Amino acid sequence: MTHSPILLATFSAADALATSWEFLIKGGLFMIPLGLTSIVGMMAILYKFLSLSRRRVIPDELAGKVIQFQELAAADRLQPVLKEFEQGESTLARLAAVALRHRGKPQRDIILAVEASAREECSRLHAGIGVLDIVITIAPLLGLLGTASGLVAIFQGLSDAADHLAIARGIAIALNTTIFGLAIAVPCVVAHGYFTRRIEVLTARLESLLADLAHVCQRPGNPS
Repeated sequence: MTHSPILLATFSAADALATSWEFLIKGGLFMIPLGLTSIVGMMAILYKFLSLSRRRVIPDELAGKVIQFQELAAADRLQPVLKEFEQGESTLARLAAVALRHRGKPQRDIILAVEASAREECSRLHAGIGVLDIVITIAPLLGLLGTASGLVAIFQGLSDAADHLAIARGIAIALNTTIFGLAIAVPCVVAHGYFTRRIEVLTARLESLLADLAHVCQRPGNPS
């Protein structure tokens, strides 16, 4: 009798789910805080993926308009761009609006105003990174704590007639929490590194675009 690939895949998924559930149950009470920690970590990663998207930080179309700002001003086509700046739907739009509000001032004054607002925007870009730091620190510690408590329970029940095979199995089960804690921390470490690097790249791009915009917006005949 042959089984269809869909049926085999269903059986495999069910077996994997049952094995995973058994793994979590054997880990004991410490699997509960570890499970909550994993949920928090996944939510933080998802939030950073959404908040660091190009659409929210530096939309390509808006970046092109910032680069061509002087040409758009000469062609009297700035109104849609200014409206987009004031709507403030992205980091670039909000900072560009600050530069525009100081238009006609010396470049140094414009840059100082943009830098003051950029500090607040930078804190927004880093929002959620602290949560990943906490998860990276707590998850392995909770795993080790669960393993240590499991080992204590095993060794307290030892006697001269103890079954060494049962002890080995108990130790293996006690290590479940450590495995789970590390499994939570590893993807969070990778995500943390990726997001940190992405913030650096986006920040450098913002600095370049806003420096050019400040140069265009400065008072005529006053380069500094």
